[in-house]
Parts: sequence; C-alpha cells; structure tokens
Amino acid sequence: MAVTLEEAPWLGWIVVKALMRFAFMVANNLVAISSYICYVIILQPLRLLDSKQFWYIEGIMYKWLLGMVASWGWYAGYTVMEWGDDIKAVSQDEAVMLVNHQATGDVCTLMMCLQDKGLVVAQMMWLMDHIFKYTNFGIVSLIHGDFFIRQGKSHRDQQLLLLKKHLEENYRNRDRKWIVLFPEGGFLRKRRETSQAFAKKNNLPFLTHVTLPRIGATNIILSALVARQENGSPAGGDAKELESKSKGLQWIIDTTIAYPKAEPIDIQTWILGYRKPTVTHVHYRIFPIKDVPLETDGLADWLYQRFVEKEALLSHFYETGTQYPITYVSEVGDSSKDVR
Repeated sequence: MAVTLEEAPWLGWIVVKALMRFAFMVANNLVAISSYICYVIILQPLRLLDSKQFWYIEGIMYKWLLGMVASWGWYAGYTVMEWGDDIKAVSQDEAVMLVNHQATGDVCTLMMCLQDKGLVVAQMMWLMDHIFKYTNFGIVSLIHGDFFIRQGKSHRDQQLLLLKKHLEENYRNRDRKWIVLFPEGGFLRKRRETSQAFAKKNNLPFLTHVTLPRIGATNIILSALVARQENGSPAGGDAKELESKSKGLQWIIDTTIAYPKAEPIDIQTWILGYRKPTVTHVHYRIFPIKDVPLETDGLADWLYQRFVEKEALLSHFYETGTQYPITYVSEVGDSSKDVR
C-alpha cells in the first residue's frame, strides 16, 4: 500500500521513534542484566550462609527487571484492564496461573499486571518455551529458576520428568509461590488447526479463540505441589513439623488475556512501540485447589471446561468489546460477583 504525502511525516516519526526505543532497550538491557548478574555473583557467600535471604534479594532484583520490561509497553501506551477476582488477595499463597497463549506479548502483559501484586513476581516461576532461553532475558530466567520446556511429541515424556525434577529441586528451596503456565503448549495461530482436528477426532469441544489445553504439565505441577491429606491433615510429621511446612498449592487462577479485535501484541511491538496505544483486557477467576480433580481424567475434563469458558469469554469480547458477564460465587471473598 503506497504512502501518501500527508502520511509520510507520521510514518517517518514512527520509524525514528522505533529506532530510538530499540537503542534505549539495548542500553537498558546491557546495564540492567549485567548489574543483576554481578550482584548475584557478589552475593554467592550469602547463598551459602542464608539461602532464603539470598533468594529473597534475587527475587526483588528479578521483579525490578520484569518491571523494566513492563515499563516499555506502558511508555508506548499499551495498558491493561483487569477483571474478575482480586488475585492480590491470594498473593501470599501458593498458586498456579493457567493462561491462554496468543503471542510473545502475553508474557509482557502479565509482567505488567503482576507488578502491583506484592511479592508475586519476585517469588514466581515461569514455564515457557525453550526458545526464550536464547533471548536476552534467558540468563536471568535460568538464574531465577524458571523452566524452559521443549515442545513436540518426541520430547514430551522426557520434559515432564525434567519438570518434576525441577520443581522438587527449585520450587520450595527458592521460596517460590506462583507458577505461570500456558497449558495450550504454543501460540494460538500455530496450534489452532491441530487442536481442532484433535477435537473433531475425539468428540471434544471445537474451539476458535483458544485451543484445547495439554494436561501433562498441569498434572505434574499438581502432583508435585498439592499437599496430600491423611485423615483430614497434611500428610507426614507432627504438629510442630507441619507448622514449618508449606501448606502446598492452594489456588488455581484461570487467566484469560483478550486483545482488541483479536490482534495480539508481540514482543517486537512491545519493544519498538510502532502500534497505536491499546488496552489489553485480562480476566481472572480463582478456584480453590480442593475443587480441582487431581486424577488425570477428572483434571482433563476440568481443564477442557475452563477453556470452553475462555472461548465464550473471548467470543463475546471480540463481538462487543466488553467482557462476557459470568455470575458465580467468588472463591475469594464472601459474596456473589457479576463479572463484567
């Protein structure tokens, strides 16, 4: 499409601004990430003397870095409107966020949403595609203890075993509280056709705005982190021991990201800022872990139902520009809510 004479100055300014932002991001990363690595190295003696305090300090620096990434979008006019349950109410408990996945900008959007939720970002573990390991932020995520998962049938069983081992070695040892998981296992545009074919073959819901979630990673996380019950009490140990133990995973936060006109933001847009300012909508619904089936078949049905609800939520949003109204009893709080 040809650029008119009237549009040329505007287009020129967009290009100049994008180049300036890119230069700033490079400098920002070089200084901030290098500083983070240096402080982590300097603090290694503290890690030996007081591991909990070391990971607390590391988590605060990690939160600052994610806040830096969130600020890039904010300065470009990319903001977020949050709906549904107040997730700050469970910020000190262990929880898993199950998020629909449309583009690389989903991660940046969550970084922005969670900055004001106490120490959630500092104590958070991300599960993300292994390709992120090779980005500028990869070294930070490796140090922090995030998990990089390799997609594909040939890697699936091995990756689930590695995830189980990673959780056992890093989750509670580093005082982590929340896990961010994208159960679809890839971007919507890449997985939609395969998911729909699988749904048709197995008589499962046919979805357009999300894909059917994969069960493996969610199953491993719940198996590893949910406190098992014996005779009404957490398994193992006497009362004093139980006081010092974690209560285990307590909540699942069903999180739905909706972009206006179904046009997701990618990381390039977030960095360069060439897209017009936009408001991304994020909807939360909190489920207590006691209401979530832990056996594989029950968990699969439960997850499928959540994504059917996401489909309805997104369909209504794309048609009307407003959140889909759902009336239910809030799992956190003491009253019914009409989420709009």
